[in-house]
Amino acid sequence: MKSAVETLNPTRVRLTVEVPFEELKDSLDAAYKKINQQVTVKGFRKGKVPARVIDQRFGRGAVLEEAVNDALPKFYTDAVNEAELSPLGQPEVDITELKDGETLNFTAEVDIRPAIEIPDFSGIEVEVDAVEVTDEDVDKAVEELRERFASTAPVERAAEDGDVVTIDLEAKVDGEVLEDGVANGVSYTIGSGELLDGIDDAVKGLEAGGEATFTSELKGGSAAGKEAEVTVKVTQVAKRELPELDDEFAQLASEFDTLEELRADSRKRLENMKQYDQATQAQERVLEKLLELVEVPVPEKLLEDEINTRKHNLEHHQLGQMGLDLAKYLEIQGKSEEEFETETREAAVKGIKTQFVLDELVKQEKLNVNQEELTEHLMRRAASSGMSPDQFAQAVVEGGQVPLLVGEVARGKALAVVVEKATVKDTNGEIIDLDDEEDEETTEASAEETPAESAEEKTEG
Repeated sequence: MKSAVETLNPTRVRLTVEVPFEELKDSLDAAYKKINQQVTVKGFRKGKVPARVIDQRFGRGAVLEEAVNDALPKFYTDAVNEAELSPLGQPEVDITELKDGETLNFTAEVDIRPAIEIPDFSGIEVEVDAVEVTDEDVDKAVEELRERFASTAPVERAAEDGDVVTIDLEAKVDGEVLEDGVANGVSYTIGSGELLDGIDDAVKGLEAGGEATFTSELKGGSAAGKEAEVTVKVTQVAKRELPELDDEFAQLASEFDTLEELRADSRKRLENMKQYDQATQAQERVLEKLLELVEVPVPEKLLEDEINTRKHNLEHHQLGQMGLDLAKYLEIQGKSEEEFETETREAAVKGIKTQFVLDELVKQEKLNVNQEELTEHLMRRAASSGMSPDQFAQAVVEGGQVPLLVGEVARGKALAVVVEKATVKDTNGEIIDLDDEEDEETTEASAEETPAESAEEKTEG
């Protein structure tokens, strides 16, 4: 077999392959054997029909077609390996010449990973928010904790903002009560915005036994998105009562004996959260600077596939779970379809470039992923997916996704290398020394998009 490579553009090549006919022998033998098992010829036992009879009865062309289809993936893979290419997705194959007994010639066009040169990135500088926790921040955190320990007491008066009402609901569309449009004994805090638009105005001013009707667009259920006439009946009005902010509350709501200790712990927790946010911000900004330094051509077919995948996931998974369609989502976001298309394309381009650059860094820095790192990453991914580690691991193995997880960890380590060499200052001008553990977690999160790796999995051969 002889092969040659023609570069069509930085992300696409054409392979020209010439195969001497004798190299098709194994595939021809396999083709005759396969056809033998599928046909019946009078006078011959099944599977024992001579090749010349198959040629006469079914045509040599059918045998050649079967043999070529069997052989092409191997010859294509051999040509790819010989040229040391990294193909993305399936090739477009064209048989240019097939002469029985002489030769098989074909071309294969395929997208490839572009050659990327990583420049010196040690001079990257970024600015992040300073970690500052004010007394007001602590007050707010303690107040939120206090809210969680609020109790309710029934009152005999009209409902007001902040009250907890027990209500019965009935929704009608076009005058008909929906099968899933009746709910009794629902507890609702007025002003929380957790139910239907318009319900706050409807129940405010009602006492127990009071009833009101209002119109609202349903957010979920069988008639999601439709206007409904909703009847709400208040069966109880209760006032929320907050516990006193004292040592007794600290003992009730935490492991601490005093309110002062609880506030100190709240401050520490807020500092840790802001430090994590700061580290995440640093990773994102360092990555942006790195991408600005590197010229990364993006294969158009890979980009279109990634855009379509993002749209599909948004429309059929994320929005579907919320009972929204794309039009309603864009209305809520205040975006036009053109703005959505532009943002989706930009995000897809960034995702592909990120992977190409970080994968090149993995090779350049000779980074490896050990079993402990992979297990820790798997545990985090399992937690974020809502699955147990065993369930998630089984799904990953059965889906053949282990290489994807390894890639995510490796890219996280590559970005950590860049962050370590970058200068990170906060808005006060202080140099930030990011904690290694935070680096690892946040960089993995920054590097989890794997469109190109997914495309490689689909590569023939």
